[in-house]
Amino acid sequence: MSSILYDEVPSLDLAHFTNGSPEQKEAFVQDLGAAYNNIGFVAIKNHGLTNEMTEKLYAAIQKFFALPDEVKQKYEVPELAGQRGYIGKGKEHAKGRSTGDLKEFYHIGQEVTDGDPIKNEYPDNIWPEEVPEMEAIGKEVYKTLENAGVKMLQAIALYLGLDEHYFDQKVHNGNSILRPIHYFPIENPDAVPADAVRAAEHGDINLITLLMGASADGLQVLRNDGKWIPITALPDQLVVNVGDMLSRHTNNKLKSTIHRVVNPPKDKMGTSRYSIPFFMHPRSEMDLTCLESCIDDAHPKLYDDITAGEFLEQRLAEIGLRKK
Repeated sequence: MSSILYDEVPSLDLAHFTNGSPEQKEAFVQDLGAAYNNIGFVAIKNHGLTNEMTEKLYAAIQKFFALPDEVKQKYEVPELAGQRGYIGKGKEHAKGRSTGDLKEFYHIGQEVTDGDPIKNEYPDNIWPEEVPEMEAIGKEVYKTLENAGVKMLQAIALYLGLDEHYFDQKVHNGNSILRPIHYFPIENPDAVPADAVRAAEHGDINLITLLMGASADGLQVLRNDGKWIPITALPDQLVVNVGDMLSRHTNNKLKSTIHRVVNPPKDKMGTSRYSIPFFMHPRSEMDLTCLESCIDDAHPKLYDDITAGEFLEQRLAEIGLRKK
């Protein structure tokens, strides 16, 4: 598999998995596995998110990010370490870097409604009073992407030779995050640090990330041969990539690919870019120990045993959202 070099992200139809023939379902599983062995990204259609939902959420978040900084900062709660609400400009940086990314963002988390005691682990969501419509559409998009993520994980489980529903309970009421991002305009590019970028190269922390189409180009993925490939999702697609938790759990059988958001050309630095990823996390108690089926003489165990909650805490400290 590693000899394949994709020039673009493979495109797959989730309906082949959810409603297709046995042959279509199996082909989806194998094609997904091949892509995740290699480039770590796929584009998915028929995922359940409608154009109307997308447009409503983008309209709401653009309205929020257009508010004055002092208004947005009402919704920033430092003691939550970025778990909910607003996270200000330059607060997050990539692992191994100290220069903050040129972005601000908002975190919408899990709404536990079935009496699950895991609710005690999660702070309540924070909703801006200036944009009242953000709550309803934020919750709707969250659940829609979570449902699509469950289906993707079922296909991944089958590819790994596991029971189709291996991940279902591990992600039920999981610590997932919907993150509207604003890559804000840079009116004076010479005034920002020379190495500052919209999002420096990084791997995602979680199991999988589901990304709605962004408002502008800029996302790039690092291919096996060291070449950066631009990623653009069509309006009806989600881009779904493997995160570090899943890579770790599969002993790197599935590839958490390094990606970044590059700065636009200087003549476009004064423009905004918006992006809305959904970071699918399991429950904190999930055991990320490498699967025995992914370990052999040619692929010795690469990682120490750890839970999802412990791993998340480590990474939040490394990217500057939680104090070490």
